[in-house]
Amino acid sequence: MQTSIAEDLITIDNGSIKVGIDREKGAAITWLSSAGYPRNLVNIADPGRLIQQSYYAGRVIDRTADGQHKSWSPWSWNPIQGGGVGSVKGQGSWARVTVFEKREDGLYSETIPKLWDMADEEAEAVMRQWTTMESNMPGVVRVRCEFQAMRREGDRWGTARMNPQEVPACYFTRNFADVRSYLGSGKWRPEHQRPGPPWGKASPPRQAMAMFEASGQGVALFSPSATEHWNFGPHAAGLSDDPTAGPCMHVAPVSRVLMGPKSIYRYRYWLIVGNETEIAARLDTLWNLYATEKAELIESPQ
Repeated sequence: MQTSIAEDLITIDNGSIKVGIDREKGAAITWLSSAGYPRNLVNIADPGRLIQQSYYAGRVIDRTADGQHKSWSPWSWNPIQGGGVGSVKGQGSWARVTVFEKREDGLYSETIPKLWDMADEEAEAVMRQWTTMESNMPGVVRVRCEFQAMRREGDRWGTARMNPQEVPACYFTRNFADVRSYLGSGKWRPEHQRPGPPWGKASPPRQAMAMFEASGQGVALFSPSATEHWNFGPHAAGLSDDPTAGPCMHVAPVSRVLMGPKSIYRYRYWLIVGNETEIAARLDTLWNLYATEKAELIESPQ
Protein backbone atom coordinates (compact mmCIF):
# COMPACT_ATOMS: atom_id res chain seq x y z
CA MET A 1 0.00 0.00 0.00
CA GLN A 2 1.45 3.36 -1.03
CA THR A 3 1.08 6.50 1.07
CA SER A 4 1.72 10.10 0.20
CA ILE A 5 1.47 13.61 1.60
CA ALA A 6 0.76 16.67 -0.55
CA GLU A 7 0.34 19.80 1.57
CA ASP A 8 -2.45 18.95 4.03
CA LEU A 9 -3.86 15.92 2.17
CA ILE A 10 -2.82 12.41 3.22
CA THR A 11 -3.76 9.56 0.90
CA ILE A 12 -3.43 5.80 0.81
CA ASP A 13 -3.60 3.91 -2.47
CA ASN A 14 -3.56 0.14 -3.10
CA GLY A 15 -3.92 0.35 -6.87
CA SER A 16 -7.68 -0.23 -6.99
CA ILE A 17 -8.80 2.58 -4.68
CA LYS A 18 -7.33 5.82 -3.35
CA VAL A 19 -8.67 7.66 -0.31
CA GLY A 20 -7.48 10.77 1.48
CA ILE A 21 -8.19 12.97 4.49
CA ASP A 22 -7.46 16.69 4.64
CA ARG A 23 -6.05 18.52 7.66
CA GLU A 24 -7.47 21.82 6.41
CA LYS A 25 -10.97 20.32 6.24
CA GLY A 26 -11.27 18.77 9.68
CA ALA A 27 -9.52 15.54 8.61
CA ALA A 28 -12.73 14.52 6.82
CA ILE A 29 -12.45 12.32 3.73
CA THR A 30 -11.94 14.71 0.82
CA TRP A 31 -10.55 12.33 -1.80
CA LEU A 32 -11.91 9.08 -3.17
CA SER A 33 -11.07 7.61 -6.59
CA SER A 34 -10.60 4.27 -8.29
CA ALA A 35 -8.54 2.69 -11.03
CA GLY A 36 -11.57 2.99 -13.31
CA TYR A 37 -12.37 6.57 -12.25
CA PRO A 38 -9.12 8.33 -11.30
CA ARG A 39 -10.78 11.72 -10.69
CA ASN A 40 -11.83 12.76 -7.20
CA LEU A 41 -15.52 11.91 -6.73
CA VAL A 42 -15.99 13.63 -3.33
CA ASN A 43 -17.75 17.00 -3.36
CA ILE A 44 -15.68 19.45 -1.28
CA ALA A 45 -17.51 22.70 -2.08
CA ASP A 46 -17.98 23.64 1.58
CA PRO A 47 -17.53 22.16 5.10
CA GLY A 48 -21.06 20.77 5.06
CA ARG A 49 -20.16 18.45 2.14
CA LEU A 50 -17.22 15.97 2.16
CA ILE A 51 -17.52 12.44 3.62
CA GLN A 52 -17.65 13.17 7.30
CA GLN A 53 -18.89 12.59 10.82
CA SER A 54 -21.96 14.58 11.88
CA TYR A 55 -23.99 14.26 15.07
CA TYR A 56 -27.08 15.75 16.69
CA ALA A 57 -27.99 15.99 20.37
CA GLY A 58 -30.24 17.85 22.77
CA ARG A 59 -33.04 20.33 22.30
CA VAL A 60 -33.60 22.45 19.21
CA ILE A 61 -33.02 26.05 20.29
CA ASP A 62 -32.96 29.58 18.88
CA ARG A 63 -29.55 31.20 19.33
CA THR A 64 -29.85 33.99 16.79
CA ALA A 65 -28.98 36.51 19.51
CA ASP A 66 -25.62 34.73 19.83
CA GLY A 67 -24.96 34.71 16.08
CA GLN A 68 -26.77 31.56 15.00
CA HIS A 69 -27.25 31.53 11.23
CA LYS A 70 -30.83 32.49 10.34
CA SER A 71 -31.10 29.64 7.84
CA TRP A 72 -30.22 27.15 10.59
CA SER A 73 -32.33 28.43 13.45
CA PRO A 74 -33.64 26.94 15.65
CA TRP A 75 -31.13 24.07 15.65
CA SER A 76 -29.87 21.31 17.93
CA TRP A 77 -26.30 20.72 19.13
CA ASN A 78 -24.72 19.64 15.83
CA PRO A 79 -20.93 19.13 15.76
CA ILE A 80 -19.60 18.79 12.21
CA GLN A 81 -16.20 17.34 11.30
CA GLY A 82 -15.65 19.76 8.41
CA GLY A 83 -16.64 23.03 10.07
CA GLY A 84 -19.50 25.43 10.75
CA VAL A 85 -21.73 27.26 8.31
CA GLY A 86 -19.65 30.40 8.92
CA SER A 87 -16.76 28.79 7.09
CA VAL A 88 -18.88 28.87 3.94
CA LYS A 89 -19.30 32.63 4.21
CA GLY A 90 -15.68 33.30 5.14
CA GLN A 91 -16.63 34.26 8.70
CA GLY A 92 -14.99 31.31 10.40
CA SER A 93 -12.44 28.56 9.97
CA TRP A 94 -12.81 24.87 9.23
CA ALA A 95 -12.67 22.46 12.17
CA ARG A 96 -9.43 22.14 14.14
CA VAL A 97 -7.37 18.97 13.74
CA THR A 98 -5.24 17.99 16.74
CA VAL A 99 -3.87 14.64 15.51
CA PHE A 100 -3.16 13.88 11.85
CA GLU A 101 -1.12 10.76 11.23
CA LYS A 102 -0.12 8.37 8.51
CA ARG A 103 0.37 4.93 10.04
CA GLU A 104 1.43 1.56 8.72
CA ASP A 105 -2.19 0.35 8.59
CA GLY A 106 -3.78 3.57 7.30
CA LEU A 107 -4.76 7.06 8.41
CA TYR A 108 -5.66 8.32 11.88
CA SER A 109 -7.02 11.70 12.97
CA GLU A 110 -8.55 13.57 15.89
CA THR A 111 -10.69 16.63 15.31
CA ILE A 112 -12.32 19.29 17.49
CA PRO A 113 -15.49 19.84 15.43
CA LYS A 114 -17.44 23.05 14.85
CA LEU A 115 -21.13 23.58 15.56
CA TRP A 116 -22.79 23.77 12.16
CA ASP A 117 -25.30 26.55 12.91
CA MET A 118 -22.74 29.07 14.19
CA ALA A 119 -20.19 31.29 12.47
CA ASP A 120 -17.15 29.94 14.29
CA GLU A 121 -17.92 27.99 17.49
CA GLU A 122 -16.06 24.86 18.52
CA ALA A 123 -18.11 22.03 19.96
CA GLU A 124 -17.25 20.49 23.30
CA ALA A 125 -16.40 17.21 21.64
CA VAL A 126 -13.73 15.25 19.83
CA MET A 127 -14.00 13.06 16.73
CA ARG A 128 -11.53 10.24 16.09
CA GLN A 129 -11.25 8.38 12.80
CA TRP A 130 -9.35 5.37 11.49
CA THR A 131 -9.32 5.10 7.67
CA THR A 132 -7.91 1.83 6.30
CA MET A 133 -8.18 -0.60 3.41
CA GLU A 134 -10.39 -3.66 3.91
CA SER A 135 -8.12 -6.70 4.03
CA ASN A 136 -8.02 -8.86 0.89
CA MET A 137 -10.75 -6.83 -0.83
CA PRO A 138 -9.80 -4.54 -3.73
CA GLY A 139 -11.79 -1.34 -4.06
CA VAL A 140 -12.97 -1.23 -0.43
CA VAL A 141 -12.14 1.27 2.32
CA ARG A 142 -13.11 0.65 5.96
CA VAL A 143 -13.69 3.65 8.23
CA ARG A 144 -14.01 3.48 12.02
CA CYS A 145 -15.48 6.52 13.74
CA GLU A 146 -15.56 7.51 17.39
CA PHE A 147 -17.36 10.53 18.76
CA GLN A 148 -16.92 11.74 22.33
CA ALA A 149 -19.25 14.44 23.65
CA MET A 150 -17.83 16.55 26.48
CA ARG A 151 -20.63 19.00 27.11
CA ARG A 152 -21.07 20.68 30.46
CA GLU A 153 -23.85 19.28 32.63
CA GLY A 154 -26.91 21.49 32.62
CA ASP A 155 -26.06 23.33 29.41
CA ARG A 156 -28.76 24.90 27.24
CA TRP A 157 -29.26 21.77 25.09
CA GLY A 158 -30.36 19.69 28.06
CA THR A 159 -30.23 15.98 28.78
CA ALA A 160 -29.99 12.99 26.45
CA ARG A 161 -32.61 12.71 23.72
CA MET A 162 -33.19 10.32 20.84
CA ASN A 163 -31.73 12.13 17.85
CA PRO A 164 -31.11 11.04 14.25
CA GLN A 165 -27.44 10.59 13.36
CA GLU A 166 -25.87 10.47 9.90
CA VAL A 167 -23.60 7.43 9.84
CA PRO A 168 -21.95 9.02 7.92
CA ALA A 169 -22.84 12.07 5.79
CA CYS A 170 -21.55 11.68 2.21
CA TYR A 171 -21.44 14.10 -0.71
CA PHE A 172 -20.25 13.05 -4.17
CA THR A 173 -19.87 14.89 -7.47
CA ARG A 174 -23.13 15.52 -9.31
CA ASN A 175 -22.35 13.19 -12.26
CA PHE A 176 -22.90 10.13 -10.01
CA ALA A 177 -26.61 10.59 -10.56
CA ASP A 178 -27.81 6.99 -11.05
CA VAL A 179 -28.87 6.04 -7.52
CA ARG A 180 -29.64 2.45 -6.52
CA SER A 181 -30.29 0.42 -3.38
CA TYR A 182 -28.55 -2.94 -3.27
CA LEU A 183 -30.80 -6.00 -2.84
CA GLY A 184 -28.14 -8.71 -2.79
CA SER A 185 -27.00 -11.35 -5.30
CA GLY A 186 -26.30 -8.75 -7.97
CA LYS A 187 -29.78 -7.20 -7.88
CA TRP A 188 -30.48 -3.48 -7.60
CA ARG A 189 -33.48 -1.20 -7.07
CA PRO A 190 -33.42 2.22 -8.78
CA GLU A 191 -34.13 5.17 -6.48
CA HIS A 192 -35.45 8.50 -7.73
CA GLN A 193 -35.61 11.89 -6.05
CA ARG A 194 -36.02 15.50 -7.13
CA PRO A 195 -33.18 17.89 -6.28
CA GLY A 196 -33.16 18.78 -2.61
CA PRO A 197 -32.99 19.41 0.21
CA PRO A 198 -35.33 18.11 1.46
CA TRP A 199 -33.81 14.75 0.65
CA GLY A 200 -35.51 11.56 -0.39
CA LYS A 201 -35.78 8.53 1.86
CA ALA A 202 -34.90 4.95 1.02
CA SER A 203 -34.79 1.67 2.93
CA PRO A 204 -32.05 -0.49 1.36
CA PRO A 205 -32.48 -4.06 2.67
CA ARG A 206 -28.74 -4.77 2.61
CA GLN A 207 -27.80 -1.44 4.24
CA ALA A 208 -26.05 -0.32 1.07
CA MET A 209 -26.68 2.27 -1.64
CA ALA A 210 -24.64 3.09 -4.72
CA MET A 211 -24.36 5.94 -7.21
CA PHE A 212 -23.11 5.48 -10.77
CA GLU A 213 -21.96 7.87 -13.51
CA ALA A 214 -22.52 7.55 -17.25
CA SER A 215 -19.57 5.27 -18.04
CA GLY A 216 -20.71 2.73 -15.42
CA GLN A 217 -18.24 3.54 -12.66
CA GLY A 218 -19.78 3.84 -9.23
CA VAL A 219 -19.34 4.42 -5.53
CA ALA A 220 -21.26 2.57 -2.82
CA LEU A 221 -21.71 3.02 0.91
CA PHE A 222 -22.30 0.10 3.29
CA SER A 223 -23.34 1.06 6.83
CA PRO A 224 -24.57 -2.00 8.73
CA SER A 225 -25.25 -0.14 11.98
CA ALA A 226 -27.91 2.13 10.43
CA THR A 227 -31.30 1.65 12.09
CA GLU A 228 -33.58 4.02 10.15
CA HIS A 229 -34.13 5.14 6.57
CA TRP A 230 -31.36 6.54 4.38
CA ASN A 231 -31.43 10.15 3.16
CA PHE A 232 -30.37 10.60 -0.46
CA GLY A 233 -30.72 12.75 -3.53
CA PRO A 234 -29.22 15.29 -5.89
CA HIS A 235 -28.62 18.93 -5.12
CA ALA A 236 -29.12 21.34 -8.04
CA ALA A 237 -29.07 20.47 -11.73
CA GLY A 238 -26.29 19.67 -14.18
CA LEU A 239 -24.09 16.56 -14.20
CA SER A 240 -20.90 18.25 -13.05
CA ASP A 241 -17.79 16.19 -12.29
CA ASP A 242 -16.16 19.15 -10.50
CA PRO A 243 -15.54 18.39 -6.79
CA THR A 244 -15.71 22.11 -5.96
CA ALA A 245 -19.00 22.80 -7.76
CA GLY A 246 -22.24 23.57 -5.96
CA PRO A 247 -24.27 20.73 -7.52
CA CYS A 248 -23.68 17.38 -5.81
CA MET A 249 -25.13 14.02 -4.79
CA HIS A 250 -25.92 13.18 -1.17
CA VAL A 251 -26.42 9.97 0.77
CA ALA A 252 -26.56 9.41 4.53
CA PRO A 253 -27.65 6.31 6.45
CA VAL A 254 -29.53 7.29 9.60
CA SER A 255 -29.53 5.86 13.12
CA ARG A 256 -31.50 7.09 16.13
CA VAL A 257 -29.27 7.40 19.17
CA LEU A 258 -29.83 8.53 22.76
CA MET A 259 -26.97 11.01 22.57
CA GLY A 260 -26.21 12.66 25.91
CA PRO A 261 -23.81 15.35 27.17
CA LYS A 262 -21.09 12.75 27.90
CA SER A 263 -21.86 10.07 25.31
CA ILE A 264 -19.23 8.10 23.43
CA TYR A 265 -20.48 6.68 20.14
CA ARG A 266 -18.62 4.29 17.83
CA TYR A 267 -19.51 2.77 14.46
CA ARG A 268 -17.93 1.59 11.20
CA TYR A 269 -18.81 1.98 7.56
CA TRP A 270 -17.35 0.93 4.20
CA LEU A 271 -16.81 2.79 0.90
CA ILE A 272 -16.72 0.66 -2.25
CA VAL A 273 -15.72 1.71 -5.79
CA GLY A 274 -15.83 -0.02 -9.16
CA ASN A 275 -18.36 -0.98 -11.81
CA GLU A 276 -21.75 -2.54 -11.08
CA THR A 277 -20.51 -6.13 -11.09
CA GLU A 278 -17.47 -5.38 -8.93
CA ILE A 279 -19.46 -3.37 -6.39
CA ALA A 280 -22.19 -6.04 -6.15
CA ALA A 281 -19.65 -8.80 -5.45
CA ARG A 282 -17.89 -6.71 -2.83
CA LEU A 283 -21.17 -5.78 -1.13
CA ASP A 284 -22.18 -9.46 -0.95
CA THR A 285 -18.88 -10.27 0.76
CA LEU A 286 -19.20 -7.36 3.18
CA TRP A 287 -22.75 -8.41 4.03
CA ASN A 288 -21.60 -11.93 4.84
CA LEU A 289 -18.85 -10.57 7.08
CA TYR A 290 -20.50 -7.63 8.84
CA ALA A 291 -24.30 -7.74 8.47
CA THR A 292 -24.84 -8.09 12.24
CA GLU A 293 -22.46 -5.33 13.27
CA LYS A 294 -23.95 -2.70 15.61
CA ALA A 295 -22.85 0.70 16.79
CA GLU A 296 -21.65 1.14 20.38
CA LEU A 297 -22.97 3.81 22.75
CA ILE A 298 -21.58 4.32 26.24
CA GLU A 299 -21.69 7.09 28.80
CA SER A 300 -18.35 8.50 29.87
CA PRO A 301 -17.81 8.76 33.66
CA GLN A 302 -15.95 12.05 33.16
